[in-house]
Amino acid sequence: MRDSPELRISFWAVLWPLFRRSDPGERADTVAMTASAAPEGNHVWRRWPLPALLFWGLAWLVFLASQHELRATPAAAFAMALAVGGAGAWAVDRPLRRIVVVAGFPVSALTSGGMAGLPAWLWLLPLALLLVIYPLRAWRDAPLFPTPPRALDGLATRIDLPVGAKVLDAGCGLGDGLRALRSAWPQAEVQGIEWSWPLTLAAAVRCRFATVRRADMWAIAWSGQDLVYLFQRPESMARAWDKALAEMRPGAWLVSLEFAVPGRRPDVELALAGNRRLQAWRIPAQSGVSHADNLR
Repeated sequence: MRDSPELRISFWAVLWPLFRRSDPGERADTVAMTASAAPEGNHVWRRWPLPALLFWGLAWLVFLASQHELRATPAAAFAMALAVGGAGAWAVDRPLRRIVVVAGFPVSALTSGGMAGLPAWLWLLPLALLLVIYPLRAWRDAPLFPTPPRALDGLATRIDLPVGAKVLDAGCGLGDGLRALRSAWPQAEVQGIEWSWPLTLAAAVRCRFATVRRADMWAIAWSGQDLVYLFQRPESMARAWDKALAEMRPGAWLVSLEFAVPGRRPDVELALAGNRRLQAWRIPAQSGVSHADNLR
């Protein structure tokens, strides 16, 4: 590849917005998609598939320019480009789209022959990273679904928790749900459990106000909790309700973002932005009754 000023200019022109200083309000507006944020259409670059095209192009630019400008090895250039795709995943708010953003560069590089000179084992790195973040045992649960900031605030007006109440985010991921719980009930004792140890560490660092530990959300007891919050999958909600009935005290709450307990009407339901629903069920006085019994 020839040393061209045009390549240098285009390389730094694209990277400059990522490194320049900006005020907190601007960063929040351009990175986070929250329940109270403006619709996706208000920011042209967020309209799908523009984020994918943007970060695919940026990944290719980093891949080529890092070898040309920085004299990086093909393997190092590949790793840097892959990191760009990983960063771009946070610009979209749907898990499937995040996968598309991350996979765009390596798939296009493979099909175009751009991976020539790279060792074959390098393709195992993304899989290894996935297995570290999401151990096989955790695959039956939800993937990384961040809770929008302040998404639970409206629920606090309907569920009055006392000072020192214990609230648990079961499957806390990176800690977004922990932050939403603290925003809604600042007087509560916030706890989180997560099976993936990298995510547990990240949540503990991001949420120093909470007690975060690595554990299987299905294996530990929910007894003693005044509220358990979930952002899981539809398939796991019946199991969660059975566990809540068996272990939580009458009057405690099970809260779910997006997904409902099959066959049971929520005691509290709120509509959020993006056609999302926040639902809460109060544990009845007749504890120990399973989901199957409720459907009889």
